[in-house]
Amino acid sequence: MDEIEIELKRDKLESLELYAKLLKKDINTMLDEALEQYFINEQEKLIAKEQNATNLSYDEFWDGVDV
Repeated sequence: MDEIEIELKRDKLESLELYAKLLKKDINTMLDEALEQYFINEQEKLIAKEQNATNLSYDEFWDGVDV
């Protein structure tokens, strides 16, 4: 895998350091947890978007059906 250069703004770095001390966690662990949550949230958004794109409204579903 290619190396990735990651740049964080100073306020994010300061927050990471602060929370690492408060939570007694390693910064890499915190970043991994944050990315995992990000991926879960984005996957949920993609699934919801896909479901909305494929769902028919009541009228669309019954259009042309004689009951």
